[in-house]
Amino acid sequence: MDILGVVVTAVWAMLPAYVPNNVAVLAGGGKPIDGGRSLPDGRILGDGKTQRGTVLGTAAGTAVALGLTAIEPGVSALLGYSLPTFSVRVGLGLAFGAMFGDIAASFLKRRTGRERGAAFPVLDQLDFALGALACVWILAPAWTEATFTRPVLLAVVVLTPLLHVLTNVIAYALGLKDEPW
Repeated sequence: MDILGVVVTAVWAMLPAYVPNNVAVLAGGGKPIDGGRSLPDGRILGDGKTQRGTVLGTAAGTAVALGLTAIEPGVSALLGYSLPTFSVRVGLGLAFGAMFGDIAASFLKRRTGRERGAAFPVLDQLDFALGALACVWILAPAWTEATFTRPVLLAVVVLTPLLHVLTNVIAYALGLKDEPW
């Protein structure tokens, strides 16, 4: 597969993981996952990680996966690349894993004394992708290994931070986020 094919496959395969946190920002609010509880060093997660955002983000990412599967034959034929399809299990693994990765990063931020919205370079850009890859590998290891070949995985690691920064700057400019990271 050529470089363009690797990039297209990487973005296509990660779309169900790229969508959930954006949906969570738009649909969030409501009860925090941690219920407002704290550990001796501060809040467990904070008000930014909500039940509604997690559920709706996961649902949206799973729906994206199923939508991509529905249009895959036409897109693959148009592009000349055989793109992956997603079972419900795979879509759920990518979507929930992305949410879980972001939640785990929030937990780490609180443990290192960072306030909500504070920058944590590298972790901020890759937390959801690592969570998605780990979760989908647990739920569908054969699909994960077949889809995320070394070149595709490398493309994910390089492209994800770039796409993450770009979407956050856009969300900030539109007033949807309080900080551009």
